[in-house]
Amino acid sequence: MRNSGHADLPLHTGIVPKWLADRMMVMGTLIVESLIDNYGIDEVLVRLSDPLWFQSLGAVMGMDWHSSGITTSVMYALKRGLNPRAKELGLYVCGGRGKYSRMTPDELTAIAGQTGLDGDELVKNSKLVAKVDNNAVQDGFQLYQHNFILARDGKWAVVQQGMNGATKTARRYHWCSSELNSFVEEPHSGVVGINSGKIINLTDKEAKGARSSILDLSCQDTEKVLKEITQIGKPESEMILLSGGKVQTINKSSPIIKQGELFEEFEPQIIHGNNEQIIEVKGRSIVMPAHHEVRAEDVDLKRLGGVLATAYESQPKDFESLMLTPGLGPRTLQALTLVSEVIYGTPSRFKDPARYSFAHGGKDGHPFPVPLKIYDESIRVLRDSIEKSKLGYKDKSECIKRLHQTALHVERNCAPEVDFDAAIHYERDHSKEWHGKTC
Repeated sequence: MRNSGHADLPLHTGIVPKWLADRMMVMGTLIVESLIDNYGIDEVLVRLSDPLWFQSLGAVMGMDWHSSGITTSVMYALKRGLNPRAKELGLYVCGGRGKYSRMTPDELTAIAGQTGLDGDELVKNSKLVAKVDNNAVQDGFQLYQHNFILARDGKWAVVQQGMNGATKTARRYHWCSSELNSFVEEPHSGVVGINSGKIINLTDKEAKGARSSILDLSCQDTEKVLKEITQIGKPESEMILLSGGKVQTINKSSPIIKQGELFEEFEPQIIHGNNEQIIEVKGRSIVMPAHHEVRAEDVDLKRLGGVLATAYESQPKDFESLMLTPGLGPRTLQALTLVSEVIYGTPSRFKDPARYSFAHGGKDGHPFPVPLKIYDESIRVLRDSIEKSKLGYKDKSECIKRLHQTALHVERNCAPEVDFDAAIHYERDHSKEWHGKTC
């Protein structure tokens, strides 16, 4: 979970319309509540600190599957849905985009006053996280969003995002306190953004010597430092550092700082065979393509086939409590199967976030318009299963869990083939019937 990587998140203009934002709030809250009921609060923090799971969550909630706007819209939806129930669920969402990010310290202090947590420590953590990603990792992205997700026991996760105006791309950073051993040495649970080549990364464990030298440099006499800085640029030198009060010239062969300790260049490995497609770079990371439409190569077709077969063909007999739900049809089962995977799936399931857009589409019409009728049915069934589970009636909750397990079984044993274009056409042909909507 602490592996860092990069993904291309194209910047999108516009806002999330109310008809989608309200549904995202409800769906996101229900998914988090289900995670808490099944695994506990710690699992929510771990999931939010996983870049791939976060992107999949945004896609299953109906946001544009590859857009940087997923970060803002998902966190805004969770803040609206979770904070009114914070005492019940034990989870608070602070901060946000722009001016709301600067309100984080006040929000944390207020929560600490209500819960008895150490407000000063929480505020310090929030500021350190922002400083590290904005200053210690100089990758060309200026932070503009900071969300601090706090559990009642003091554990936390951070999701924050920076923008590169020149390339019109964004980079999202993820932190999780349960995985954090040091703020300044490989602290990230994941980094998502476009591969910009070489970056200054002072959080790398190999840069420990460089951090010590910089600290030493900051303690030296200012005039002496300025005088030595003028030497930078000489043919034989790349930088000047002070160590033990003595000036040392550092070059590529220097034993003090080897080339690569300050700079990290990722070598992407293509997993779908096309440079425009999703690329696995390192750890749990993705490179999102620039194109808006969902293409067959963006999706694991075998897994999608398992979902479609579960919804339209297998209809297992042990889904009786779901089958008896009024108005529940195969299309809603398709959406619920993908929602089930977001709740119960393992990390290896989230390497193709585009697949989750086959639950409720995307507001930009890709892969198809948001089917409001299906979305509302998904919310109704999921909410009903959670409410009945609280009363001890777990039949529907278990059925939703088995949707994912059944899709896995079909995928592994039947190897269903899926006609990707036909699947898209089917969705669009029924869009009017399912009250499809875009913006």
